[in-house]
Amino acid sequence: MTLVVLLVAIAIATCFAALEWRRTSRALYAAAFALFLAVGCGPVPAWLLTNLQSAYAVHPTVQWSKRNAIVVLGAGTQKIPRAGVVEPGIFSYSRIVEAAALYRDCRMTGADCKVIVSGGDPRHNGESEASVYRAALLRLGVKSADVLSEPDSMNTWQNAQFTRALLQRYQPDEILLVSSAIHLKRSTLYFSHFGVDAIPVRADYLRAVLSPLPLSYNFVLADIALHEYAGIARYTLYNMLGLNGNDAKRRQPL
Repeated sequence: MTLVVLLVAIAIATCFAALEWRRTSRALYAAAFALFLAVGCGPVPAWLLTNLQSAYAVHPTVQWSKRNAIVVLGAGTQKIPRAGVVEPGIFSYSRIVEAAALYRDCRMTGADCKVIVSGGDPRHNGESEASVYRAALLRLGVKSADVLSEPDSMNTWQNAQFTRALLQRYQPDEILLVSSAIHLKRSTLYFSHFGVDAIPVRADYLRAVLSPLPLSYNFVLADIALHEYAGIARYTLYNMLGLNGNDAKRRQPL
């Protein structure tokens, strides 16, 4: 996304140069170069990430209740060539491990605990995220009967929408929402829209690398952060236009 913006700015500057609008073209070239350095060297992604993640830096102290639901959001799968198997994506392992750790802590108190894994197969690898993550959770010691799957959602909005039905059936006293820190702000917003008041728990925390030379890693982080901001902005706009399905029944708290 950021590279596209830079390329568009350079293309426009080149057009102005061809039209002999030299001052305008020079200003655009300078702005594009400054943006390239600001993103690639780390200041812009660092600022974007801080605004998204800072509220979730510290893990919450969980007071386990009689019935607890640990909701894990999908982060993709990967089909391994030649092996023919589908495994959790690289960004999902932290979420799976965090969910398993929370489940262990919950069980140690003697409470009833369920892990709800939400995620379909948006990458068309032949197996849902929920199914793949469930297998990983079982290998980490989570009991089969304590893993509930929501295998149909294709995005975060549907994660919230479809998970609500499982939560309604289980009727937990406490709900924890496990995802990456960068994803939690948008996720909690969407879940709240469907009446799900969950405690956000981060599984991982991203940090930009401040460097004298531009790094591709910082461009990736900036794009990931901008994707989250776009999702939040879209939700706000759709709410203003009445396109988010604001019916009282769907938004009624669990």
